[in-house]
This record gives sequence, C-alpha cells and structure tokens, in this order.
Amino acid sequence: MYNIRIVCVFFFCMGVWMGGAKRCYAQEKKQVLAERQRYRQGLRHELKGEIQLSGAFALYPMAVKWAEEFRKIHPKVRIDISAGGAGKGITDALAKVVDLGMVSRDIYPQEIVRGAFPIAVVKDAVVPTINSENPLIQQILAIGLKREVAQDLWLHTTAKTWGDVLGTESTIPVHVYTRSDACGAAETFAAWLEAQQEDLEGTAVFGDPGVTSVVQRDKIGIGFNNIAYAYDINTKKPYRHITVCPLDLNGNGRIDPEEDFYETSTQLNAAIAEGKYPSPPARNLFLVANGIPEKPEVLAFLEFILTDGQQYASEVGYISLSTELLEEELLKLQSK
Repeated sequence: MYNIRIVCVFFFCMGVWMGGAKRCYAQEKKQVLAERQRYRQGLRHELKGEIQLSGAFALYPMAVKWAEEFRKIHPKVRIDISAGGAGKGITDALAKVVDLGMVSRDIYPQEIVRGAFPIAVVKDAVVPTINSENPLIQQILAIGLKREVAQDLWLHTTAKTWGDVLGTESTIPVHVYTRSDACGAAETFAAWLEAQQEDLEGTAVFGDPGVTSVVQRDKIGIGFNNIAYAYDINTKKPYRHITVCPLDLNGNGRIDPEEDFYETSTQLNAAIAEGKYPSPPARNLFLVANGIPEKPEVLAFLEFILTDGQQYASEVGYISLSTELLEEELLKLQSK
C-alpha cells in the first residue's frame, strides 16, 4: 500500500509539473506576441527605409499585394519585388543581395548552415495544366491524370500520345513542358513524382508565365503551374485557353465527385486546406533572410504578413496558414 501511495504521488507531481510547463509556454508565447504588437504600434508612424525581395514566381502576386497593403500603413517604406524563380530567391538572400528571398520549396539543410532563416508565410500548390481546346478535353477531365502516367510523361518519356495518357487508341501526340529555371514549382511537382527537378523531361520553358503562355498556344500540350498562374485572380476561374488537369488520386481510372474541385481557385484552395489535394504538390511558401532580419522595416513587414496580411491570402488565390503555425513563425522573430 505504501508503494502504491508513492507511485500515485509521483504521477500527480508529474502531472502538475507538465501542466505548469504548458502554462508557462503559453504565457511566454502570449507575452512575446504582445511585445511584438507594441513594437509594431510604436513603429507605425516613424517607419521608413527600403525592402528588397526576389525569387519565386509562386509568391510574387501575394508579395505584391502584401507590399501594397503594408505601404498604406507605412508610406515611407519602399518595397521592390522581382520574380526569377526560387533558386534566385535563396541565392540572393544568402548573398544579402536582397532582404528577403521568395522560396516555394523546403529549405535545404546546407542552406540553413549557410545562414538561411526561413519564415513560412502562406500556402499554395502546383497543378498540371492543359489547353482547354484539346480535342480530347472531355475524356481528359473524366479520366484525369494518375501519378504513374505523370511519371511516364515527365520521367520515363514513355507516354508519347494522349492515347498513352488516357489508355485509349488515340494517336494524337502529347507535348510535355517543364521549367528551365531552378524553381520551387518544378521541384515540388517532381517531389510528387518521387523525383527531383533535374529528372524532369520535356521542353524547358522559363518561368510560370512562360509555361502558361506555351500551354495556351499548344492545344495538345501539358505543363504544370503554380495556382496563381493557372487561375485568374479576379474571376477565380482558369485563364483563357487553360484547363487544370484533375488528378486521379485514388487511381481508379476516373475522376470521382470527391476528386473534382478544379472549376475555381476557391474550390481548389478549399480542397488544399482540407487535405484533399495532396502535399506535394501542395506546399508552404517561404520568405528567407540571411539570419534573423535586423532592419526594423523588414521585421515589421514580416510581422504584418503573419498577422493582418493573412486576410488577403484568399483574395489573391492562396491559403492562409494555421493559427498554430503563424504563432510559431512569429516566435522566431522574438529576439528582435
């Protein structure tokens, strides 16, 4: 009986300790966030300077929107943004050519060692795109694209015709497009295919806008794009002559109702948020600095993005991050 009492007291004390630790962490988190809020308010009327960003096409439209809204609060801060691919973003950030690199892929361990300081800011996905005037468009939409068939298109190059893609007798050739620049879209799409960007075959095209353009002109072409370059930001529907090729996720040879969520970017984003669309090709997007930013205007911009800026994500066609992840990212900035 004495031993039982000791064990009970032990577990009771452990429970009290763990509960106290959780409360301490929660209190610390609230304190940090409150301090950051006071810091932002203090800078509201005095902030000035310049912020430079470069990198992923995937994040460019969202970054432009954030910059527009941020400058309404801080008109003396100038923000320059240029797109050139995730590879350029991470390179420029590590070289301190820019304050923040826009990166649409996970950050490599060797980049962390070199000083990369990533902040997750929003979420989107890569989707396969085809021409809406493809002569077999109805069959494609009904059957969809299996991952194994996508591997035959971009990796093995054994799918030469749309008949190979659809499992029919069609001899219409299929023109495959990939990216020529080091980018998160290609790396993320390749990850879905269980490969790497350098493994992807096809006619190489520079940038997201480039892929959209060639697929719009090629009725029998297929490529892949970030959501922002497949769907019109205003109508939420695919761009003219573009159709998003649905993924046959369960591999049963047809697109079931629960797999059919591509008519608008709103529907697709909801599917991503609910986990119906796989990750990859869905993924978080990052802003990366070389070490924790020291410039007050850069810190304030990041904090704006992780707080008030999240409300603009759906407007521009992205998915906002979860509350838990936003709090984690804000805590990374606590030393400033």
